[in-house]
Amino acid sequence: MSGSLWLRVPGGDTLPTLPRPRHTGPGDPGPAGDPMEELADRLGPFIAAAVHPDEIAAILESDGMTDEHIRLTYGRHDSFGLAEELYARVPRAFPEPEHVPDPWKVSLTACLLRGVIFALPGLAYVLGAPLLEGPQDRLGLPAGTLTLLAGALIGWVWDQTLSHRAYSWMGLGDRAAAGRTLLVGAPAGALLGMAAALTVPGGPPFSYAFAAGQALYVGAATVLLVLGRERVLLAALAPMAAGSLLALFTDPPLPVRVGLLLVSLLAACTLAVRELPLAEGVRAGVRRIRGWAGHRPGEGPVRWRMLRGAEEEYGPRGPRIGDSVPYGVFGLGTGLLVLYAALGEVLAGGPAEAVAAPSAVALTLSMGPAEWLLHRFRSGSLAGLRAARSPRQFWLRMLGTLGRCLAAYLAVLLLLGLVGTLLWPGAPGLTVVRVATLLLLGAVMWTGLLLQSFGAVRPAAVVCASAAVAQSLALLLGLGQPRLVQLVVAGAAAAALGTLVCLLLGRATAHR
Repeated sequence: MSGSLWLRVPGGDTLPTLPRPRHTGPGDPGPAGDPMEELADRLGPFIAAAVHPDEIAAILESDGMTDEHIRLTYGRHDSFGLAEELYARVPRAFPEPEHVPDPWKVSLTACLLRGVIFALPGLAYVLGAPLLEGPQDRLGLPAGTLTLLAGALIGWVWDQTLSHRAYSWMGLGDRAAAGRTLLVGAPAGALLGMAAALTVPGGPPFSYAFAAGQALYVGAATVLLVLGRERVLLAALAPMAAGSLLALFTDPPLPVRVGLLLVSLLAACTLAVRELPLAEGVRAGVRRIRGWAGHRPGEGPVRWRMLRGAEEEYGPRGPRIGDSVPYGVFGLGTGLLVLYAALGEVLAGGPAEAVAAPSAVALTLSMGPAEWLLHRFRSGSLAGLRAARSPRQFWLRMLGTLGRCLAAYLAVLLLLGLVGTLLWPGAPGLTVVRVATLLLLGAVMWTGLLLQSFGAVRPAAVVCASAAVAQSLALLLGLGQPRLVQLVVAGAAAAALGTLVCLLLGRATAHR
C-alpha cells in the first residue's frame, strides 16, 4: 500500500480517480457536520461496489490516510475499523461491467469448414470401391471393411492423443515443441494404423494398400489441422473429391481412380511435411544419439539432479504424456459407439442392408456445428457469470444456455440424418428407434466434448469407454436385440454425461 491505486498512465486515464475532499471557500457553508457522512458521500461509488471491507481499507490507504489522521478526524482506531463502518453504512450497489469483447466468438464458417474436412475423406471409399470388390467377409460386410475399420480406429485413437499433446505445447507458447511432437508422433501413428490393418486377414489385396494410404492421410491431416491449415488440407482433398463426384455419374477407369487418390494423398503428405521442422528434428535426433554414445557413467561434473530434493522434478517442464491418454480413450469410446451405430446390426448377424452409413456420416458432418456451439456455450456461460447475482441464478442460466446449445446441435444432427438417409442409395429408413439412438448418441458426443473442453476429460472418457465396452459385450455374448441395446447404452451414457455436466459446470469456478 505504498502508492496510490489510481495511477495516471501516460496517454490517458485507465483507472478511476478518487474524488478529492471539498475545500471550504468564502461562499461554501462548510463540510458536513459528520466527517463520516462527508467521507461516505465522497467515496460512495467505491464503497458500494466493494465486496469486503478490506477493499475499502485499501482505497483509504491509497488515498494517503494514515492511522493518526483517521483517529483525529473520524475517531476510529485505524483504516480497517473505518472501512468496516463505511461498509456497513453504504448499501451495496455493484455497477454493470463495461462492454468487453467476447473471447469465445469464433467464425461459423471456419467451424463448418472443419466439419466438411472431417467428412470429405469418406468420398475416397466411393472412388476406390471398384478396387475393393470381392466376396463378403464372414460377417456379411463388403470385402475389406474390417481391414479398413481396424486401421482407421487405431489411427483415430493415436491421433486424438497426439493432437492433445501438440495443442498442449502450443498452449504453453512453444510451437516448435508442438512441431517436434507432430514430427515424431504422426509417422508413428501411421505405422500403427498400417500394422492394425495388416492384422486383419482375408481382405482383398488392394484393401491393405488402401489402409496404408488411409493411415498416411490421417497422420498428415492431424498435422495440418493442429497447425491450423484447414484450407490447405481442403485444397489437397479437392482432386479426390472431384473424382468421387464424377464417379457418381460416370465410371472412370481404374488408373484414373488410383491416380486421383494418390494425388490427394501425396499432396496432403507433402503439405504436412512442409509444416514440420524436419531439419531441426534431424539435428536434434543426431545430437541426442551423440549424447547417448558419448556418455560414460561416473565421468563429468556432478549432475544437477543430485543436488535437488528427491521430490523435485529435474526433467524439462512440459505437458505430461499421461494427460493426453484420456483423450485417446475418449476417441476410442466415441469411435466404437459410432461404429456400432452404423454396423451394429450387421455385426450381430443382421443383413448387409442394415448398414446405417448415413448415421455415421451425419455424426461426422455435425462436428463442425458442434464445435461452434461449444464456443457459444462458453460465451453464454461467461455472460451468465456477469449477469448472475447468486450461485443458483448462475446455475439456472447455465442450464438454459446448455439446453439451447444442445437442442440446436440435435436439430442439426437430425436434419443431416434425414437428408443422408434420403440421398443414400439403399439406406435403411429412420425409424423411431433409429432416430432416438442417433439423437442420444449425438448428445453423448456433444456433452463429452463439452466436458473435454473444460478439462474434465477423464470422467467423459470413462463414460464413453464404459458404454463402448457394454455394447461390445452385448454383441459378443448375443445379449438383446441390437437396436434396443444401442438405444439403452446410448441413453445411459447420455444421462451420465448430462449429470456430470450439471454437477461440474454448474459451479462458477469451472468457468474461469
